[in-house]
Amino acid sequence: MTISLYAASVPVFQQMLNSLSALLNKAEAHATAKQIAPDALLHSRLFPDMFPLVRQVQIAADFARGVSARLAGVEVPKFEDNEQTFADLQALLAKSLAFIGELSSAQIDGQEQREIITRPGTPKEKRFTGQAYLLSYGLPQFFFHVTTAYALLRHNGLDVGKRDYMGTY
Repeated sequence: MTISLYAASVPVFQQMLNSLSALLNKAEAHATAKQIAPDALLHSRLFPDMFPLVRQVQIAADFARGVSARLAGVEVPKFEDNEQTFADLQALLAKSLAFIGELSSAQIDGQEQREIITRPGTPKEKRFTGQAYLLSYGLPQFFFHVTTAYALLRHNGLDVGKRDYMGTY
């Protein structure tokens, strides 16, 4: 039995971006209820050399869009990643979900052997097949940043658990 490249990508990104959106809603409500300045959560880090929450969300959204676009053979939408508030992050997630929601299985399925080159022409250039790009690079990167965003919120007192992380499936 085989699984389609589309089924292993877009629906997974949609589930977890929606989960991230719900987590951010809870975080904003938590900050309001506890009279915590939103920036205290948005700029929190697990360790000084790690990106803050706002950047974790941006990168997760970037990976969802970028991986999906490259698999579909369409241009990767570029966003400025200048979000500063919960509302800004929610808008980013909504735009990202809208973009990947427009991609069809016909665009992605069958692209397992497509060559995908990341950071072309730079010392960090990497070449992948479509399948390897998704399974060995794109999904692990995406989940790292979603998980780190979850961990930052949990670490800062948000009452969430695995069900919140998983979202609706």
